[in-house]
Amino acid sequence: MTKRAEAKYKIDRRMGQNIWGRPKSPVNRREYGPGQHGQRRKGKPTDFGTQLKAKQKLKGYYGNITEKQFRKYYAEAIRLRGDSSANLIGLLERRLDAVVYRAKFVPTVFAARQFISHGHIKVNGRRVNIASYQVKVGDVVEVKEASRQLILVLEATQLAERDVPDYFEVDHAKMNAKMIRVPLPTEVPYPVLMEPNLVIEFYSR
Repeated sequence: MTKRAEAKYKIDRRMGQNIWGRPKSPVNRREYGPGQHGQRRKGKPTDFGTQLKAKQKLKGYYGNITEKQFRKYYAEAIRLRGDSSANLIGLLERRLDAVVYRAKFVPTVFAARQFISHGHIKVNGRRVNIASYQVKVGDVVEVKEASRQLILVLEATQLAERDVPDYFEVDHAKMNAKMIRVPLPTEVPYPVLMEPNLVIEFYSR
């Protein structure tokens, strides 16, 4: 098992939730936390604790983004007009690794990050190897031709555990995807409840 996969499963155990809806998640077998004290009864969380968990869960879902980068998304979300929590989700969903994951070109968001860094993805015909690249509405994201027959890609497109959300147009025959619009938080197909409003509150303290 890779370090990334181990980290992914640790995030699930720590959150006590199968945050990606994966059938292999350890939470499917043990809903309590990791370690010798994982089964201890926990007290009622504080407001700070609830907000912190909401932040960690959202951060973890998008491939365990660094704290520095996640804070930048918060700063940009409150700078933009409109609802800050909706802006935050919009910025996260526009990440290139999130788009590649949503389009079902790869099985996990961790795999998406590695896939991009290895040069398998083009945006509007140009190779982009930065996972945090912000995709704009109307941009065409595609798997480069030489990579379309990789087993990882072929298996990911057949995954039944999740569907492509309707704010993307995806053609798996041509292996390309286009973002039609920036989604509202209610449109994003999270397997568990995400609370971006609590994340905004956490950073606003």
